[in-house]
Amino acid sequence: MAAKTTNDFIGTGRRKTAVARVRLATGTGKITVNGRAFENYFPLETLRATVTQPLMLTSTAEKVDARINVSGGGPNGQAGAVSHGIARALLKFDANLRPQLKAEGLLTRDSRMKERKKYGQPGARKRFQYSKR
Repeated sequence: MAAKTTNDFIGTGRRKTAVARVRLATGTGKITVNGRAFENYFPLETLRATVTQPLMLTSTAEKVDARINVSGGGPNGQAGAVSHGIARALLKFDANLRPQLKAEGLLTRDSRMKERKKYGQPGARKRFQYSKR
């Protein structure tokens, strides 16, 4: 792994069980996720829109390059984690972007998680069928 340079802005994003480590550097708008091209890693347009939302909102998509490591969760959780990480890294890049990002709710970690299964039940909320006799 390359040594940290002074022009790297780091942000950590989380969503469900996914964790994304985002490294922004001034550049031309190139995004790599886990060493792969951004378009290959997130093939669905909706996921790509989620990931690039903070960059498009602040119109910094063409000004920064992003190197992202993401693990855990599924595609939707990972996309949300990457978006959260990019938003946090953008704050370090330019603190004046805070009002824009906050208004869209991109700085808030989405705390919704899967509820655990309880004993004596088939799922988190579902109960076994009640039999009176």
